[in-house]
Amino acid sequence: MINRQPTAQTGAMAVVASLLEARTGQQIATNRTWRIETALKPVLRVRGHDCLDQLVAELFDDQTGVIADQIVDALLNQESSFFRDSGVLDMVVTAIDQRQQECDRRPRIWSAACSTGQEPLSLAMLFADRFETTGKVEPEILATDVSDAAITRARAARYSQFEIQRGLPVRQMIKWFEASGSDWIAQSSLVRKINFRRHNLVGDPAPVGYFDIVLCRNVMLYLSPVLRKRVFDLLAQVVRPGGLLVLGAGETVIGQTEAFFPSPHFRGLYERGAQSMHELGLVAA
Repeated sequence: MINRQPTAQTGAMAVVASLLEARTGQQIATNRTWRIETALKPVLRVRGHDCLDQLVAELFDDQTGVIADQIVDALLNQESSFFRDSGVLDMVVTAIDQRQQECDRRPRIWSAACSTGQEPLSLAMLFADRFETTGKVEPEILATDVSDAAITRARAARYSQFEIQRGLPVRQMIKWFEASGSDWIAQSSLVRKINFRRHNLVGDPAPVGYFDIVLCRNVMLYLSPVLRKRVFDLLAQVVRPGGLLVLGAGETVIGQTEAFFPSPHFRGLYERGAQSMHELGLVAA
């Protein structure tokens, strides 16, 4: 619930920070409130406001939810790039190879908080290349984000020259993207390899089924300890025993959850622990 009458202690910044936390669980540290005004400048311009107070006043009067969506989308950190931490993605491919050797089924990957789609598209390119050289089946890839705007962009797979140049090798660009004015658009054959869907990690039920690998990078950094535990619990529900969780470089499961532990095989990744007694069916649920 958002305070409709902000006091001098809360102010317009606190109102929009509260909105972001209520919608996504993400918190803005008090020493980073400057980011609010910077991020909301485009929204202020589009809505014809001179200051944040005017935008918050309109937010309280809006019954459609459109302004709240615009504010939250603007405040979310959608920093992303192609083949980000490429060594990590190479480990994901190797891990999927091992999973396929151990069982005869199509592997599943979940790219959680996928932003505007660069991470799942990078994975799709890697596995498409692997299929061409080895004939190994490509995994099913689910890609989700809390932002409708981000998912819409990801489905469109349209990127500026600046975005394309951030991490995408020229060979992959020529193979999978087509120029459209000053932008580049991914081929539909690549985009169709991914199931893009809106999902709120702190508010929605877990996706149906189990995954061999879940990538959830640079999300936990913005969550409170309580919400962080909730998200780890949700991820533990869907990662197969022995499956892997991929976090950001500055994140860890240590001291956060007992469901995952540092992988002895893949440095920097985390492995799902053995099934619980309930999962094994050894005790009554």
